[in-house]
Amino acid sequence: MDVALMKRMMDACYLAQRVRGMLPTLPAGVTPAYIHYLDIIEMLEKQGVRAKISDISDALDLPRPGVTRTLKAMEAKGYLKKVSSSEDGRVTYLSLTEAGRELSRIYNEQFFTTLASFMEDIPEEDIKCMIRTIDAVHQIMCERRPDLDKCKK
Repeated sequence: MDVALMKRMMDACYLAQRVRGMLPTLPAGVTPAYIHYLDIIEMLEKQGVRAKISDISDALDLPRPGVTRTLKAMEAKGYLKKVSSSEDGRVTYLSLTEAGRELSRIYNEQFFTTLASFMEDIPEEDIKCMIRTIDAVHQIMCERRPDLDKCKK
């Protein structure tokens, strides 16, 4: 890949970041992570799995301490409940409260459903290709970060 094409790809990543910034304003005290976490818990529930902190950490490739902090804040705001396992007290299960389900419903049924209808002219295969490409670039950047850091010296 030549440098000019690489720069255009990075410009597209910048635009993608700007697009995320155009998502609707969340209620006071709610962060985009809350919506992500609620989605994962609901997805697992639909699969018959009781969600755990590690499930969210693994799904989003985030460190557990940060996930734990966010979940603690979500619990304090009434969006989810934590329940210790009766078999193993070290395991904590997560479940959505009615407030959590309502917050999720608003963003999934109203916003994302409406947004999906606006994107109907983009072929599904193009969207899937974009997702695969961004995932691949992210993986390369994560793996090669030390090499890139050496370039600035």
